[in-house]
Amino acid sequence: MTNSRTNPKVDEFLSKAKKWKEEFEKLRTIILDCELTEDFKWMHPCYTYNNKNVVLIHGFKEYCALLFHKGALLQDAHGILIQQTENVQAARQIRFTNVQEINELENILKAYIHEAIEVEKAGLKVEVNKNIELNIPEELQKKFDEIPALKIAFEALTPGRQRAYTLYFSQAKQSKTRESRVEKYVQKILDGKGLKDQPRQGSG
Repeated sequence: MTNSRTNPKVDEFLSKAKKWKEEFEKLRTIILDCELTEDFKWMHPCYTYNNKNVVLIHGFKEYCALLFHKGALLQDAHGILIQQTENVQAARQIRFTNVQEINELENILKAYIHEAIEVEKAGLKVEVNKNIELNIPEELQKKFDEIPALKIAFEALTPGRQRAYTLYFSQAKQSKTRESRVEKYVQKILDGKGLKDQPRQGSG
């Protein structure tokens, strides 16, 4: 399919697709009907409006999907948007396992894409809730209660650093190990440093 809005990199991607080829092609046609610009980002066909990412096509072992970059802001009148994991805040998927499902949903998909374009036109942003994806382990919570300054220092860290710490602490199966991990990093957190940050040289 040649079209002024198609991107040769996507043509190449589709020509090499071993799985979901038909599904990808159908999704591509539907999206291009919605007047979006075809781009190729993160090794996948990505569709933009005024250079803002709106929707991406990607495939997995069990399904292929349309990924709406700001899916959390869509109304989802049909209840078909899926949050990949609880840590994903903005993006939402619509999943398919065959081309027939895509054909049946074509009009609904276009409605969702148009809504996603409206979200971009309005300049809406997903409010990222920094606490939503952090499962603070009990041992860390206990330390917060003991040392209020630690909680303040922890909340001042970037979300990525907070996440790295909570994951690292939570990964220990035993409470005792979690406690000793927390203990070990108290000073680092108070210093505003991330898990992997190197300590300052020459101190002490």
